[in-house]
Amino acid sequence: MNAYADPIVAPRSCGPSSSGKGGISVTSVKRRKIRFLFILGLVLCGLHLSFRESAADSVTVEVQGISGDVLRNVEAALAMPPGLVSKEGIVNTIWLDYFITQVPAKAQSALEPFGYYKSHIEASEVSEEGKHRIIVTVSPGSHISVSSLEVRVEGPGAAERSLTALAASFPLKIGNVLRQDVYEKAKGDLRTAALDLGYLGADFPVHSVTVSLAREEAEIHLVLRTGPQYKFGTVAFTGAPTYPEPFLRRFLTFHKGDIFSNRKIGETQLNLQNADRFKDVFIEADRTAAEELQVPVTIRLTQAPRRRLRIGGGYTTDLGPRFTLQYRDVNVLERGHEFNSELNLSERLQAISSNYIIPGATDTKSLTSFNLRFLREDVLTYTTRFASFEVERMWSLGKGRLAGVFVTALKEDSFAGTQSTNSFSIYPGVRFSARQFDDLRRPTKGYYYLAELRATHPAFGSETAFVQSILEGNVLVPLPGGFSIFLRSRVAATLQNDPTSDLPIPLRFFAGGDRSVRGYTYQSLGPKDELGDVVGGKNLFVASLQLERAVGRDWGILAFYDTGNAFNDFSQMDLAQGAGLGVRYYSPVGPIEVDVARQLGVMSPGYRIHFSIGFAL
Repeated sequence: MNAYADPIVAPRSCGPSSSGKGGISVTSVKRRKIRFLFILGLVLCGLHLSFRESAADSVTVEVQGISGDVLRNVEAALAMPPGLVSKEGIVNTIWLDYFITQVPAKAQSALEPFGYYKSHIEASEVSEEGKHRIIVTVSPGSHISVSSLEVRVEGPGAAERSLTALAASFPLKIGNVLRQDVYEKAKGDLRTAALDLGYLGADFPVHSVTVSLAREEAEIHLVLRTGPQYKFGTVAFTGAPTYPEPFLRRFLTFHKGDIFSNRKIGETQLNLQNADRFKDVFIEADRTAAEELQVPVTIRLTQAPRRRLRIGGGYTTDLGPRFTLQYRDVNVLERGHEFNSELNLSERLQAISSNYIIPGATDTKSLTSFNLRFLREDVLTYTTRFASFEVERMWSLGKGRLAGVFVTALKEDSFAGTQSTNSFSIYPGVRFSARQFDDLRRPTKGYYYLAELRATHPAFGSETAFVQSILEGNVLVPLPGGFSIFLRSRVAATLQNDPTSDLPIPLRFFAGGDRSVRGYTYQSLGPKDELGDVVGGKNLFVASLQLERAVGRDWGILAFYDTGNAFNDFSQMDLAQGAGLGVRYYSPVGPIEVDVARQLGVMSPGYRIHFSIGFAL
């Protein structure tokens, strides 16, 4: 029988004993040094001769008789050791002969995790024209099966449902093939679950796999001893004296008295790192300093500069060349408040905006913001100038979900075609959004959606009355073979109690452009006036389907189909269509996008190149 368990090594004395026996004398040390140097000289000489005698081009290992994961594991175990083949392709034949003698044992060790303990392995060498082929023939034999299984939890956490459920659902059952990788993972998962429940001293006093080669059976005995359950103690912050402690405690995902969890420690560290206020974050939870099973936590921070200035630029087909200047102060009045101001200049759009953010008291996403914006936009279909001021209160609903209420004041002066509006509006509203992507630079899966409802009435001081709803979202779904599907949609609707009143042009909807219906100019689609000029609509529908194939780490090629339009009546939708091909390069500062789109469903279809590039300095 073979019993597998962690070895217990007894301590040994490595110095001379008080009795003078069992020690190492100075004379014996000198003799060993001389003997070692002599043997080393012989080895180096042999290596030199062996390298000179063989100038083979390569050494390859061919494994026969197995396939799949078993084959890959054996091949990994039989990888060439460093130094066997020099950079010049010279093979050390002495090391090669020794390596071949080790092949059966190495291959057997690689087979055992898959339940093959009685394999027959032969290794032979074939040399042809300076090339060495090591042929390994494997007869794996029969599997070792589990004949007896004992997995249990003992100690103060023996009644924890999640632990007992893991023990009961241990993936190796009686009659299953013995898989060491499955055993080790399940064992690790059981201990990790115990640690996450605060049982910081959890260990395995019994953990053995006893294999009988004669009976081709294995017995598993695994006992998890939880030990006592720990909780979080006091939390102390150091290294960030200009931030008030209530502001820092917003980043905690636990409170004093909560069950201790390494996962919550990790989430807290991630919150602090993502705050963009600290250069270094180090969290120490010292179990040895625990009092009454409460573990004290010390969070050491290194503050980043509070004021930042950022210059950026880029180009899009919709707006032309652009320049941006951003200023940010992340600790206004040393209270953790944030001030942002941004200047945007492009051929068709000029804007300056500022916002002041007061963080919420409970978490990192809740806040109150005051936003001021001045904008001028001059595009093919309209020209608008407006000033807006918005106050918003936002709450976090967890897992990337946000809910907010807002009030916006808008003063605009605009014209589109033969129509013009010069109005003042105050409209309250609500927003709900969610965002979840696995990677910001090049996501492979995720989703985003936003739902907004806003309304106004002359009783609020507005010059018109309306109710407007907007729903937009996208989803990225990975497919086999490096493919992915990206779906995008935006739908909006407006209700007015007086259909004859004009909706302010900045609150109308248009379609067409890089992020709408490709193949058409930016904001060129929508209802028209009597002269045929686009003046925008009360409603909107846009949808897109995009299939992308990853090419390496940073590139992608894609095909897409877009459809949509703006209109005043859902019963009279006239959807424009565009389709084409594109290329993406995912740079560290954002994607560079090139799309070639063709209009569909029109008498004389046109082509349009959509190009977008951005960078920050």
